[in-house]
Amino acid sequence: MQTKPFLTHEDCERIGAAAVAEATSRGWAVTIAIADDGGHLLWLRRLDGAAPISSYIAPAKARTAALGRRDSKVYEDMINQGRVSFLSVPVVEGMLEGGLQIVAGGHCLGAVGVSGVKSGEDAQIARAGIDALAL
Repeated sequence: MQTKPFLTHEDCERIGAAAVAEATSRGWAVTIAIADDGGHLLWLRRLDGAAPISSYIAPAKARTAALGRRDSKVYEDMINQGRVSFLSVPVVEGMLEGGLQIVAGGHCLGAVGVSGVKSGEDAQIARAGIDALAL
């Protein structure tokens, strides 16, 4: 039987704290979501002032990155380049930049999704969270 690493509660707290620190240090009101490798929500924080819709978009971005085993920006780029058929992919809804997968030892452990500011800034916050794991 093969084994693989997985995200723990402590990992989620570490990722979340670093992502929150990145967002608050820049005055960005966002929602941050962390999902496991099956796209299931493990952790969510909506910062003060974040738009209510961001609490739906951030988990969707995380789910998309986790299930697709690629950052959500890949889907956004494909759609923007004319491959609109990806809009019909089942379960995958957050096809916008800001969902980054968490990879360790060649395994996708899950993903971080952020929503609330410009998409590149969302990704920056997610990256700060993932970097806190020092994988």
